[in-house]
Amino acid sequence: MKLPFPLAEEPDEISRETGRKLFAGEIDFLKGVVAMSGLPADDRIEVCFAGRSNVGKSSLINAITGRKALARASNTPGRTQEINYFTLGDERYLVDLPGYGYANAPVKVVEKWQTLLKQYLSGRASLRRAFVLVDSRHGIKPVDEEIMTLLDRSAVTFQVVLTKTDKIKPSQHDGLLQQVRSRLSKHPAAFPELVLTSSEKGEGIATLRSIIAGIT
Repeated sequence: MKLPFPLAEEPDEISRETGRKLFAGEIDFLKGVVAMSGLPADDRIEVCFAGRSNVGKSSLINAITGRKALARASNTPGRTQEINYFTLGDERYLVDLPGYGYANAPVKVVEKWQTLLKQYLSGRASLRRAFVLVDSRHGIKPVDEEIMTLLDRSAVTFQVVLTKTDKIKPSQHDGLLQQVRSRLSKHPAAFPELVLTSSEKGEGIATLRSIIAGIT
């Protein structure tokens, strides 16, 4: 019997090379957006990265792009309050969304960027897939469920990427995957594969690159 939401397979040699070439090419910061009116034209394939504050999103983006400071990692969770656009080759945008679920930011600031986040996720026609990052140490939390439900309603395919897998014990993996699979079974927009990653160890980076390269 096949498990629901299996782990994404290691890419074959061709897929791995396609992903490597895509991310070895031109990747440039385009703009930071604070309102929907500032979004670039939706004339490229778009993938976005979403996740709770301090989930390791900036570190993962830096790892897959091979550029140490492309997405500014900060010791202060919740620092990124803009939708940051990066050009990925000639046909794609890679989009870094504001972190959500950070309780210590000012209420008005949180409300503003959460509204922008929800508007973007529900109204961007060129968005092909949202990668929802989940910290392996904590699993899927209620705030993650809120974003996933929004993506369900917007019919935007999302794929869960588990971060910081090097921070948990091997004995904790089965429990983590069971929790994640159980939660995802209730979300019709969930892509039926999970990706395990560690920015520090390089785990899952080639897999994620090849997945993004294969999205059309």
